[in-house]
Amino acid sequence: MTTTSADYMRDEMARNAQRVARGVELIVDQSEARVGHTPRQIVGRRGKAKLYHYPAQGETKAALPVMFVPYLGISRTYIFDLQPGASFVEFITKQGIDFYLVDWGDLGPEDREFSMEDAVMDVIAAFVQRTLRHSGAKELDLFGYCMGVSMTMSFMATHPNAPIHALVMMVGPVDFTHGGSFGLWSSKEHFPVEKLLDTFDNAPLEYVQLGFKMLQPTNDAASAVNLWWNLWNEKYVDGYRAMNRWSNEWVGFPGEFFRQWITWFYQENRLVKGELILRGKRVDLATITKPILIVAARQDKIAPPASCKPLVDAVASVDKEYVELPGGHISLIAGRQAHQNLWPKLVSWLREREPKAQGKRNGASKA
Repeated sequence: MTTTSADYMRDEMARNAQRVARGVELIVDQSEARVGHTPRQIVGRRGKAKLYHYPAQGETKAALPVMFVPYLGISRTYIFDLQPGASFVEFITKQGIDFYLVDWGDLGPEDREFSMEDAVMDVIAAFVQRTLRHSGAKELDLFGYCMGVSMTMSFMATHPNAPIHALVMMVGPVDFTHGGSFGLWSSKEHFPVEKLLDTFDNAPLEYVQLGFKMLQPTNDAASAVNLWWNLWNEKYVDGYRAMNRWSNEWVGFPGEFFRQWITWFYQENRLVKGELILRGKRVDLATITKPILIVAARQDKIAPPASCKPLVDAVASVDKEYVELPGGHISLIAGRQAHQNLWPKLVSWLREREPKAQGKRNGASKA
């Protein structure tokens, strides 16, 4: 059936009416979008950090649980469980995988001394053991995301006997000489981090927020335009409200951790050079031999692919794979195409390496 110009005008007028009506609803309804729908429970605590368990769904459990280590501070972790049908956590659990998420908590001025050592040597180490006890498994698969890659790889290098089966590292910079705009802005010549933290206990949220907005200065305007064109689409508006809530909720960045992150990683590039020392232990990536999948996002402005790919050569793993997928730093795992590009790839990669002898875990997890 041929669509005439009159049909197009009629459809567009109807959509304009829907746009106006839904725009009024957005203005009047100031309630927060509901996020984080997947059932979960807190199974571990370490200071303000919490370990959440999302139980596997379906008749058969995977042999091993997954422990997921995201970024520390900056933004909320519900981005990984945004909405039904658009949730990485929901997808993973529906594949029969027990999913454990590290949430670093709301870190305030009282946490200014919280450090990289505390995160790696205390929190991650404790939560690995708690995940194993709670799941009843002998090993687990360890995921790192964003700065969680640097933290999990540091954990692996300082805990060579940790019961980890395989590693999945996503959009995490390792070679900070390729750090993009953040690398330029945080260089010693341009960013006196010590002076900043002499003035403030923690990294000021406004400062951190501005840095992210400067990566894409026109993003807010583009988002508003896209919203207008899609206001007639209720599903799009629901997704917009959820993402808008997440992008405007910021979490504290502890002063000592921020100082170390900027100095040790961005300015001195200690991780890839093998010069990072945590509580007397050298972080040598060449000691890591576990199977590893490294994922980068082609349009990532926070962790450009060139900063992620050097991990391939840095580790001594025989079984290692690097993939570069379309998307940005967050859209890779939480965008509209993530269910096609990233999520199935992660599950198939894990399935191919699932330990045969252990078989499937059935029954409830341990308390």
